[in-house]
Amino acid sequence: MEAITWCPRGGGGNYIPFMSQMTVMGSAIAYRLFDVGYAIDLDRALDLLSSSAPERVRPVRGEAQALQISNPPITVLLGNEMLVVGEESLEVELSARIFDFSVVSLRVRVRTPRALSWEDFTAFGLRLEHHPGIATAVAHHLRLLTERIRGAIERPQLADVHEDYTVFRLTSVRDAEGLPVGADALSALDVVPLLLNETRPLSAEARRELLPHRFAYYADDLAILTWDNALVVEPGEHDTDLQYILEFANAQLLELRYYDALLDAELPRLYDDIEAARARRSVFPGRRFAGLLSRLQGQVAESTELVERVENALKVTDDVYLARVYSAALELFRGRAWRAGIDRKLAILRDTYSMLNDEAQAGRSETLEISIVLLIVAEIAMAVVKG
Repeated sequence: MEAITWCPRGGGGNYIPFMSQMTVMGSAIAYRLFDVGYAIDLDRALDLLSSSAPERVRPVRGEAQALQISNPPITVLLGNEMLVVGEESLEVELSARIFDFSVVSLRVRVRTPRALSWEDFTAFGLRLEHHPGIATAVAHHLRLLTERIRGAIERPQLADVHEDYTVFRLTSVRDAEGLPVGADALSALDVVPLLLNETRPLSAEARRELLPHRFAYYADDLAILTWDNALVVEPGEHDTDLQYILEFANAQLLELRYYDALLDAELPRLYDDIEAARARRSVFPGRRFAGLLSRLQGQVAESTELVERVENALKVTDDVYLARVYSAALELFRGRAWRAGIDRKLAILRDTYSMLNDEAQAGRSETLEISIVLLIVAEIAMAVVKG
């Protein structure tokens, strides 16, 4: 894999003097999400992955009671690899989360080799976010995993649409004296270079617009969300509930994007198929659209059913910490806008179905009327001949 050299970067905002003396430890977790089919039977997948000790996990915080997950996804460990970073080889932990609505999320976690300055951690995070070695590892393990669970996947097919997200996770933030940093100091972290990849100072207005989603529950934690990544400060090593929520929101986003793209491709093809059907000569004109109507009906039903299943996979029942983070993530990822776009396209398909069905009914009525007229004419002709 390609080597990476460590290189500190300059600040991208209001520089806080103590930050140069602050040290952090944590990791960068790269999420790569893929649509692998129509649906996944999680019970069957559990059986197929039994040798890897898969789990059906849920968030564990007390606040997680505000979240209802109808069919908890499967989490499975995939093993460790080594990644060359600068002059060091770092261990990479690979795992996956499998959702019943056909999304597989590959997670690649790289821990910091030691306590780093904030600038060094920023360089660490940015370089790993787009490291080619991560893409290579993900492609390899995605192929192996989908082969293992193929028997649980309904209509297996890897979609062109995929989703990338990175969480920069800090488990230790300490000042120059080695003491844990409090909430006020965490709020002063200059996250612009890390989360927005900007090296020049941003205006206060730009900061408000680009980094509006900040959350804190305890005095020593912090979560900052953006479209592409997030910074999570959480001293509890095993407390990954917030990452769970962000991963779930990304999985839902992927499915909305997938069906939006699917319907985008369907509409132009539909118009061509309508013209071809109208140009087709048939003894029974009302039957020209039979295949097209059947396809439209199936497309609308399938898209509506799966999108509803995706949106109902996780429900928020109260406005507490994790629920607020989840709602903010959906807003940030423009979940409502994607759903509105899908609904508009489904409405076009429904209207097209009604129009074609009406046209087919009119064709059948016309054929029936012509048949009746011909029968009447035949009867009159027969009466004249007999007379």
